[in-house]
Amino acid sequence: MERLWAPWRGSYVSSAGQTPGCVLCDARDGASGAEPLTVHRGDLCFVLMNLYPYNGGHVMVAPLRHVGTLGAASAEELSEIMSLARRLESALQEIYRPDGLNVGMNLGRSAGAGVAEHIHLHVVPRWNGDTSFMTVVGETRVIPEDPKAACARLRPFFGR
Repeated sequence: MERLWAPWRGSYVSSAGQTPGCVLCDARDGASGAEPLTVHRGDLCFVLMNLYPYNGGHVMVAPLRHVGTLGAASAEELSEIMSLARRLESALQEIYRPDGLNVGMNLGRSAGAGVAEHIHLHVVPRWNGDTSFMTVVGETRVIPEDPKAACARLRPFFGR
């Protein structure tokens, strides 16, 4: 069996959920004090950059309302999540030209959710050969673009 190692995520995953509050709600409200990474705010959901991206252009879609399960989310929230994911597919294809995309949710800490108490959908651009020896041997992930710069590139797409 082959293994996929993500050593650069270890410290984040092990400390996630140990600070009070919700990082997605803080991001929604601009409470972090850092430059906001919100790409777009819809009626019920918002799009934001992942602060710990797997690749350049890694975005998340989350309900504006703090909701921890798909069952607790409204049909309208779930619909808007998918509608925004569809728009992101077009935006990422136009702006980044990836070879593919990963789209998915991790529900619960044991499923890999770093923020288990607020559901969110990841949309990650992927390129053929986008992993290298640096990730496994050097325990370092090379991301060629800062999330703030990626946010600035994506925002105009939603302003159309």
